[in-house]
Amino acid sequence: MRPRPPIKGRGIFSGTGLVIAALAATAAALLCPLWLYADRPNPASGATVLSAETVTTPYGPLSAQDRDLITKVRLAGLWELPAGELAERKGTTAAVRTAGQHLVDGHTSLDAHVRTVAAQLGVPLPNEPNAQQQQWLDTLKTAQGQDFDRQFAGLVRLAHGRVFAQVAEVRAGTQNSLVRDLADDANATVLDHIKVLEATGYVDFASLARDLAASPTPVPTPPAVDPGAAVPVTPSPAESYSLPPATTSPPPATSGS
Repeated sequence: MRPRPPIKGRGIFSGTGLVIAALAATAAALLCPLWLYADRPNPASGATVLSAETVTTPYGPLSAQDRDLITKVRLAGLWELPAGELAERKGTTAAVRTAGQHLVDGHTSLDAHVRTVAAQLGVPLPNEPNAQQQQWLDTLKTAQGQDFDRQFAGLVRLAHGRVFAQVAEVRAGTQNSLVRDLADDANATVLDHIKVLEATGYVDFASLARDLAASPTPVPTPPAVDPGAAVPVTPSPAESYSLPPATTSPPPATSGS
């Protein structure tokens, strides 16, 4: 007896069944990635934000962090140079007065540098200290004697400690050659000021560590102006004097008469 031939269209392994199964598998493969990544952020959105915050310049990309450093270097000079002049006049020790001289000298040079960079990159600059910096200046103006020495060393050393870390972070990652040069200059200037402030003997390192570990209260930046309209930070001729030489020779011995 002959076996019966299979009936067309029956069974899951028929031609039509195989086609339907193949189409279903293809659809599942296409939809699966959409289900898996539906709740994940779109990588393209990050690139859009980055491109919106970073602008192209002849000296390399200029990021928001780069512009923030330029503003902070300018703000530092707007209050630390006057603070240095106060230390020159009111410091009760030679070490405090020397620290004041370093602030005046360093920020006069650094401010000229930052204004040049801002003009080349089209970054607006403030012309006055922010509210926190003005409060520090007011404190130094009213302080007298050793209280002034302590306030001067403590406040300026705290400010330098905060900006020192920011300069290093920008220097490590910036793609802009002008910002790199400015960061190098700022780093050398800030480090010099940190050393002379610590040499006064008035820095309370325990309090400094606590203040640096605490998150600073955000302070609004004063209104900025076109970099060409930024007023130079310069010392008052009647209040400052040249830095002493790095090393001095002892006076020659004189024989008694």
